[in-house]
Amino acid sequence: MSEPVHPARALWWLFEPVYAVTFLQPESRAAFEAAGLDGGWHGYFAARSAPLGTVGAPPVIAAFFSFAPAAVERALPQVWTRASPERVLAARTEGSAAVLARLLAPVAPELVETAATALEEAVDRADCAGRVLAAANAALPRPTDADVYGRLWHAATVLREHRGDGHVAALVAAGLDGCEAPVLHCATGASRKVLQPLRGWTDQEWEAAAARLVGRGWLTAAGAVTELGRIRHRELEAATDLAAGRIWEHRPDGELDRLTAALRPIAAICRAEMPIDPLAMPPVRA
Repeated sequence: MSEPVHPARALWWLFEPVYAVTFLQPESRAAFEAAGLDGGWHGYFAARSAPLGTVGAPPVIAAFFSFAPAAVERALPQVWTRASPERVLAARTEGSAAVLARLLAPVAPELVETAATALEEAVDRADCAGRVLAAANAALPRPTDADVYGRLWHAATVLREHRGDGHVAALVAAGLDGCEAPVLHCATGASRKVLQPLRGWTDQEWEAAAARLVGRGWLTAAGAVTELGRIRHRELEAATDLAAGRIWEHRPDGELDRLTAALRPIAAICRAEMPIDPLAMPPVRA
């Protein structure tokens, strides 16, 4: 019998694809290129860090956590000579709304509105203390009521950064560093072939991190996760769920079911359009 899934994790599985798919679609790449950025890593690092202002690499290395410092340093702060944070923020909203408008055309408009409104209400309940990326995104002006796709993406973004900030706190508390975290994640099911280049770690850095986890008893010498490693990984995920859970607690009867029903077909479409899945998330059935 499978273990029950925490509501915070089950909902994350549904709103994460809404956030993530937009970075991988032509509308977003075109919007970033029109702003003076390339549609790849410059656009990604600029888009995620733009709520913080013209920030340099060190705070982003800290906040993003699992990206190799060298990968971040290749983009920041140089990207701000090409486009201001304000221009990048406008480009990411424009591109994301256009992506979702195309992808979600088959979805009933009332479901998109229901999902956007419910996620915005969740954002209103979110405590962002200690969560820098979530707080910076939550402080941004929301898209107008008429821009339902922009609203949906913005709310999903705040909530995924809120969960991500809590996850980073759990990783730090467990004594993991930025490379050890993805190494452990791959040992428990994600693809190293996909995740390592996305995070920018060299083979030497990756193998050194794996050796440190072997020394802690979390991995075998062959790189397989040990029983202790599985226990620690479950503890990390449980701590992340706990940190994200207050948003979803004590809700009126049926509220989470209605949100899930609205998000499920949306998430299924977005997942189907993602060419890669670095987080090894479970499939979504519409």
